[in-house]
Amino acid sequence: MSRKTIIKINDNDNVAIAVKEIPAGMEVIDGIPANQNIPQGHKMALHDIQKDGEIRRYGVVLGYALDSIRKGDWINEHMLRLPVVPELDDMVFGTNLVSDLPKAPVKSFKGYRNPNGGYAGTRNILGISTTVQCVTGVLNVAVKRMKEELLPKYPNVDDIVPINHAYGCGVAINAPEAKVPIRALRNLVKHPNFGGEIMVIGLGCEKLTVEMLLDEDDRKPENVIILQEKAGFHDMIDSIIKMAEQKLERLNARRRETLPLSELCIGMQCGGSDAFSGVTANPSAGYAADLLVQAGATVLFSEVTEVRDGVHLLGERCINDKVGKKLAAEMKWYDKYLEKGGVDRSANPTPGNKKGGLSNIVEKAMGSIAKSGKSPIVEVLSPAERPAKHGMIYAATPASDIVCGPCQLASGITLQVFMTGRGTPYGLAAAPVIKVSSRDDLKDMWSDLIDVSAGPIASGDATIPEIGTLLFQRIVDIASGKHKPWAEVYGLHNDLCIFNPAPIT
Repeated sequence: MSRKTIIKINDNDNVAIAVKEIPAGMEVIDGIPANQNIPQGHKMALHDIQKDGEIRRYGVVLGYALDSIRKGDWINEHMLRLPVVPELDDMVFGTNLVSDLPKAPVKSFKGYRNPNGGYAGTRNILGISTTVQCVTGVLNVAVKRMKEELLPKYPNVDDIVPINHAYGCGVAINAPEAKVPIRALRNLVKHPNFGGEIMVIGLGCEKLTVEMLLDEDDRKPENVIILQEKAGFHDMIDSIIKMAEQKLERLNARRRETLPLSELCIGMQCGGSDAFSGVTANPSAGYAADLLVQAGATVLFSEVTEVRDGVHLLGERCINDKVGKKLAAEMKWYDKYLEKGGVDRSANPTPGNKKGGLSNIVEKAMGSIAKSGKSPIVEVLSPAERPAKHGMIYAATPASDIVCGPCQLASGITLQVFMTGRGTPYGLAAAPVIKVSSRDDLKDMWSDLIDVSAGPIASGDATIPEIGTLLFQRIVDIASGKHKPWAEVYGLHNDLCIFNPAPIT
C-alpha cells in the first residue's frame, strides 16, 4: 500500500481514504482499480461489502451498507446506515490507563502568576464583564476609545476585552439549567488571563444581577458600573474609562515569570473537520497533549456529540468509577437535551465535514477523540465548570466551535489548540488560538491563517511524534509570549456564545 495514494488506519478496516483525488481506473492497491473518481479524503472499498455489511474504519463499525458495494467503489455518506449509539450503563472504567507517556522536552514556561491562585495567565488582559447584552453598545464605544487612547500608555497590557454576550435578561433566570450560563459568566470574570482585576458593567434592571455574577467580596464600587445610575451617555463612557485606567495601571506592573507547566491549562478543539483530521492533526494534538500532561500541565478536550460514539474508549481511560460515572452522566444529560429538540447525535456532521470525506458522526467521533491522546482521564466537568485536578480532563460542551470555546474559557483554559481540515478563521479574544491543519493543501492556501500543518503525516514525510513535538513546543512558546498565532496577530475573535440550555422567556 502506498501511503501517498491511500491511508488505511487499522488492519481490520475494509476501507481506506484517498490522500489525493483518485481518478477512475487507477490501480490503487493489490490490483484494485478505482471504479469511480474518488475525491480527496473520501473512502474507497478494499473488499466487496454485502448489503447490510459492516463498513469499518479506525477498526470500528462506521455503519452498515445500504446496498452492496464492490471493492474499488467510492463510499460516501449516502451509502451507510448509522449504527446504534453505544450504551452507557455497561461501560467499564479504568481498564486502559497508560503510564508510559512520551517525555516532555521542557517542564516550564514564562507566564503571569495568578494572584487568585490556580492556573497562570498566558496573556495580560483587562477583561470587562457584563451582566446583560443591553450594555454592549455603550461598552464597545468605550473599549474602542480605550484601545486608541489608553492602551498605548500601558505597554505591558496585551489587550482590553469586553465579555459581551446574549444572556442576562429575557431568560428564565431561576430555571434549573440556568446554572450553566450563570456558571460560565461567573467563571469568566476571574479568567486567569485577566490578572485578578474585576470590572463589571451592568444596566440596572436585568435578571442577571451583579449579586448573581460576583462574589460578595468583589461587589465593590471600584469594580462595578451600573449604566442606569449615570447621567447620560458621556457620563457612562467617562466612568468606564476612569475605572479601566485604574485597572490598567495595576496590570501594567505585572511581568512574566518562569513557571512550571503544572500552572498551564490548555484546551483542545477541532472544527471544520475532514477525513484527515483523525489521521494527522488530531493525533498530533493528542501526542502534544500527552507531552503536556507528562510535564504536569492540564489539558481539556470536549464536544459531546463528537465523543459519544467512542465514549466506551474514554471510559476505559477514566482513572476510577467516580470519573467514569460522571462521564456517563454527562452523556446521558446531552442525549436528553438533544431528544427534547427532536434530534440525536446524527445532526452533527456539517456539509463541509461530508465534503471532506466524513460520512457520519461515528467516523467524525473516532477522529475527534484522537486529540485527547492516550493519557488517563482524571476528571470530567459539566459545561463551564472549573477543574479541581491536573492532567487530562474531559470537559463536556456542545460541539459548536463558538459555544465550546467560551465553555472552555470559563473552565480556565489560557490557550487553545484548534485542529481543522476544511479551514476556519475562528479565534478567541480572551486567549490565543493555535490553528493546526490536517492537510498541506489547506496550509498552502491559508499560509497566513494556519500556524502548523500536520499534512506531512499523510504523505509519509513526517510522523505523529514529530509533528506532535513541534506542536508542543509551539504551545509553550506562544504561552510564553514568544510568538503570536495568526488569529491573535489579526485580532480574529468570534462572538462569545454562552451555552444556555434553559428557556428564553
